[in-house]
Amino acid sequence: MYSDSATAFLIICSAMVLFMTPGLAFFYGGLVRASSVVSMMMMSFGSIALVGTLWVVYGYAMSFGQAGSSGFFGLDGVFGVDVKKLFVEDVFKVAQSGNGLDLVVAGFQGTFAIITVALISGAIADRARFGAWMVFAGLWATLVYFPIAGWVFNFTTTKGVVTDGGWLVYNVGLLDFAGGTVVEIASGAAALAVALVVGKRFGFAKGMHAPHNVPLTLIGAGILWFGWFGFNAGSALAADGTATLAFVNTMAAPVGGLLAWSIYERITIAKPTAVGAASGAIAGLVAITPACGFLTPMWSLVLGALAGGICAAAVELKWKFGFDDSLDVVGIHLVGGLVGTLFIGLVGEHVGLLQTGSWLQLGRQAIGAFSIGIYSFVMALLIAWLIQKTIGFRVTNTDEIAGVDLMVHGEQAYSEADPRWTWRP
Repeated sequence: MYSDSATAFLIICSAMVLFMTPGLAFFYGGLVRASSVVSMMMMSFGSIALVGTLWVVYGYAMSFGQAGSSGFFGLDGVFGVDVKKLFVEDVFKVAQSGNGLDLVVAGFQGTFAIITVALISGAIADRARFGAWMVFAGLWATLVYFPIAGWVFNFTTTKGVVTDGGWLVYNVGLLDFAGGTVVEIASGAAALAVALVVGKRFGFAKGMHAPHNVPLTLIGAGILWFGWFGFNAGSALAADGTATLAFVNTMAAPVGGLLAWSIYERITIAKPTAVGAASGAIAGLVAITPACGFLTPMWSLVLGALAGGICAAAVELKWKFGFDDSLDVVGIHLVGGLVGTLFIGLVGEHVGLLQTGSWLQLGRQAIGAFSIGIYSFVMALLIAWLIQKTIGFRVTNTDEIAGVDLMVHGEQAYSEADPRWTWRP
């Protein structure tokens, strides 16, 4: 059986991953206009509240309600819930082990659900209505995230051994250590769909808005990097050798990404930027997420460098194809997630093409990645379209120009003079 130390380890990792969502709020908040900071950060904090609630009520039951190999959607009953027993019997039904490991795994997985939904919000910065975003977040979490989490993460830990996985793992053979498909590809694909439905910002053009607070973005990137150690190492479910490998790889890949993105900017625009450096680190972290348990540190460094360069180039695609992904969720999370997931099929220990001479694992990785990406894109497109056609997803051009903070939340991030505190003689 897992020891009490594994439970303590995962409690710490869960807190680190939850801290990532406020970190994301800082990261995104620094990148938007000064008149949109409150709105941007509220979408992250709104995700914490709403998705956290849904996870407790029925999300965990949907994702882990039955053995992952035996059902495409991983559902038990109606949304995994026996309504008659909802307030009588614990929906989780996971506090059976003496050391509480199963229960803390439930909490750990809940933090993944929260940040995945929050990631999508960066694609619609500066123009989204908060109420519409919350409706989208709840529907997408229910119809997309909770099922696909079951497709990959629905493992069992009976007698301390992981014996099963969701159908993409158990039946297809996908390798995804910490959620490169479930978290990164799913959120990136959904971000593309929502950006297409909501439409472009007023005056959409390259260089239209510079980040209003670069230090805030760097603080957010630092918090995300810190939390990512818990995200990846914690996915080992124990403080063991696999966790330490994931930990080291979570250091190696982002430093490679940071350097590669900075070099890319030095070549293309002659000036490596701080925002570019932070974005490169995030790209490396995204790419290593699925691969952190299957690569050596040297290959992780290579993967991070590849992801940094590829993602830096990918963020330019929105200008070429004309979709307004405000904060480059598609270019970093979708593309970075694909790079990291497919890289396992090339150089993964004992399974990659370079070691085995077989394309089999690369094919499995591609099936898993594109199954989740396509499902998330189609569902997000449908959900966002329905919201746009009913209650409306975006604010008016007038409100967008005036600033969504004041128009939607009645607040400002910065004020030269607050009358409540201004002393007059």
